[in-house]
Amino acid sequence: MELYRGKRMSIEKKQVQLASGREVERIVVHPGDAAAVLPVRADDSCYLIRQFRDAIGEYILEAPAGTMRAAERPKDAAQRELIEETGLQAETLIDRGFIFTTPGFTDERIFLFEACGLSPSCLYQKDDDEEIELLRVSLADLPGMIRDGRISDAKTIALAYRCLVCGR
Repeated sequence: MELYRGKRMSIEKKQVQLASGREVERIVVHPGDAAAVLPVRADDSCYLIRQFRDAIGEYILEAPAGTMRAAERPKDAAQRELIEETGLQAETLIDRGFIFTTPGFTDERIFLFEACGLSPSCLYQKDDDEEIELLRVSLADLPGMIRDGRISDAKTIALAYRCLVCGR
């Protein structure tokens, strides 16, 4: 049974049968899939964004990201979000897989990309409800920033891992 449908998500209450045969009630949030991108510069630095997140009441450092539009491919969403949030476009987007954000209550997937060959672009404008500060960070500093909590956003941590550890 659908409990809520909004512009960006729906919430469903459903009965689920466990492996034991017992039925339980679950609430599932369907926010739609998203794409996140780590823009990497040739000088071994990258860009992160700093923005206020209302749900936690704090500014956080994170990779540019956003919800995919209907029928939009993950790579296209990554390029669009990169341009909207940083004013940069990528010559190359390297697919770094996807993650489930919180599979205990949502089916959301975030597709991860590494962006290379950056150049200015104004193809897409910033969303009018976002105030974003662009920060340049050394790739060598990312692990320490994750370790000490300066980067606490899960998608950004996963993306940094996939780009730095798995991809290089």
